[in-house]
Amino acid sequence: MEAPAAATFTLAYLVLTFCFVFPPTEFHLAGLTVQNLLGRWLGSEDAAFVQYHLRRGSGTLLAHAALPLGYYLGMCFAAPEKQLCNISQAHILWQTFFAGALLLLVLAGTFTYYWSREGWSHHPLVQLLSTFALPPHAGWWTVASAINTEFRRIDKFATGPPGARLIVTDSWIIKVTTYSFHVAEQRDVQLTVIDSRQQDLLPDASMPAQFLTIRVASANPHVKTFDIRLNSSEYGELQDKLHTPIRNVANVVIHQSLSDLFLETFSSLVERNPPYLVPSNQELDLCIGCMQSPANIKLLKNCQELHDGECQPCFCYPMWCLLCMGKWFASQQDQQHPETWLSSHVPCPTCRARFCILDVCSVQ
Repeated sequence: MEAPAAATFTLAYLVLTFCFVFPPTEFHLAGLTVQNLLGRWLGSEDAAFVQYHLRRGSGTLLAHAALPLGYYLGMCFAAPEKQLCNISQAHILWQTFFAGALLLLVLAGTFTYYWSREGWSHHPLVQLLSTFALPPHAGWWTVASAINTEFRRIDKFATGPPGARLIVTDSWIIKVTTYSFHVAEQRDVQLTVIDSRQQDLLPDASMPAQFLTIRVASANPHVKTFDIRLNSSEYGELQDKLHTPIRNVANVVIHQSLSDLFLETFSSLVERNPPYLVPSNQELDLCIGCMQSPANIKLLKNCQELHDGECQPCFCYPMWCLLCMGKWFASQQDQQHPETWLSSHVPCPTCRARFCILDVCSVQ
């Protein structure tokens, strides 16, 4: 039974390690994060934003570097038959693992100690902030003080998970990741939308979301280019906080509202439904909703048998285009509960027969 105990401990430790490095919501609520465990040493983010993240990044590096050594120490108790407590008697592979884990922790500790000397003056972030100081002899703390002051203002733009936060103040664009801290001055940057991805499933909602990747390039040669990831619904709020326009060289279609995202999903689901074949003697007119696009939608009961379920047969000939039908479908929904939109039933805009998305068919 010893081998299964070691395997169980290994699996459990891997899961806990993954959740500790990339903490889910449950770990944040339980306080099992570096920020919470080292909270007394880190201090307050609101009081001293830059100094807080100087310590947070170093503390995170140390905590994560200690995980391999923690696994080894745990295996000393989970698998006593391996004699891991006595390094000289352990297998050569375990000896190598122990040496590597110990070296990793020592290196992390060495870097942290070096960075923290002389008031963190050797830290890469401090050296970067020094390049923003005007005049140069003013020192990095004057820049840090300016950032701290703007961060405390309630009108800042802040979004993103703890491991990839985006903060935009009146003068600064800041990206905070697990280990690093990117900062650029607004007056020196050029922002460009370079990619767009749609995520169908979100942890806290059943509606899809569009995520934009925006590249931040600074004219300051000391500032490395970095990318930020943003939900398209927050794009307008970000633009309002910026002093420079965001270029869209890739011609990405940006959906800034829930209705835009729903219409895209609605169209993709309708494409999966069986098409409606128009009789040869039937002519199609323009959509009566917009009077611009040809009518290309017919409601056919496909979700269940003809007389089963909540949906009803619709005998209207095609009079609506896909976009107008999608807008009608969205307009009939409970705006406070978007998670119910895709599964709901609405009346036909013409005859009032109830239908669902499965009943919306493209005309061919």
